[in-house]
Amino acid sequence: MIAIISDVHGNYPALKRVLENIDEVGCEQIICLGDVAGYYCMINECIEELRGRNVINLLGNHDQYLIQGTGCPRSNSANRCIEFQSAILKEENREWLENSREYLTMGDINFIHGGWKDPIDEYLYSISLSYFSEIAGKFFFSGHTHVQTLVDFNEKVYCNPGSVGQPRDGDARASYAILDGENILLKRVKYDIDSIAKKMKNNGFESFFYENLYQGTRIGGKKSSVKIINE
Repeated sequence: MIAIISDVHGNYPALKRVLENIDEVGCEQIICLGDVAGYYCMINECIEELRGRNVINLLGNHDQYLIQGTGCPRSNSANRCIEFQSAILKEENREWLENSREYLTMGDINFIHGGWKDPIDEYLYSISLSYFSEIAGKFFFSGHTHVQTLVDFNEKVYCNPGSVGQPRDGDARASYAILDGENILLKRVKYDIDSIAKKMKNNGFESFFYENLYQGTRIGGKKSSVKIINE
């Protein structure tokens, strides 16, 4: 069994609880679809936990913002969090993040952070068979939208495991997925949101940066969704 996680975003309490659940299930391997960085303050703890487990990490857009120092073109709040993480990130953890790959293929299974047209920053808010028809493989996993999704087109199967650290689909529980042979199981796990909220407050962040975690939305309170196009 393979556990697929994504969009941890420095939320260590959420990651720790998800990893505990993965251990309980008995998965042999963990793949992270990127964005360990961004949004919340416990970036070193998250990376060290993943490093210690030899987790393969794919490069996410927030990971790229952090290691390249470019910043996010869409969000001032995201940039404030990236600036905070840049100031505290340990060198060995930066090196681990820099070694993230853009994509991973295992037989007929494809893993990526964004999408197959732009591995780093394509949002798959619309899922259709036609999108995947020219791409080799059967199983396709990506993150980035923070919306847990599973679509079976028979010859092609798409899954977004959702976000560990900042779910945006209206469910505050951390999310991930398990691939067991040809079966995909979506998982949700409750975690102690108060603990990361307290950490953020103690590091000088206003409630605006973390109150969304209690509702399962993006910062500012907006939910996201994915449209399935059956064609």
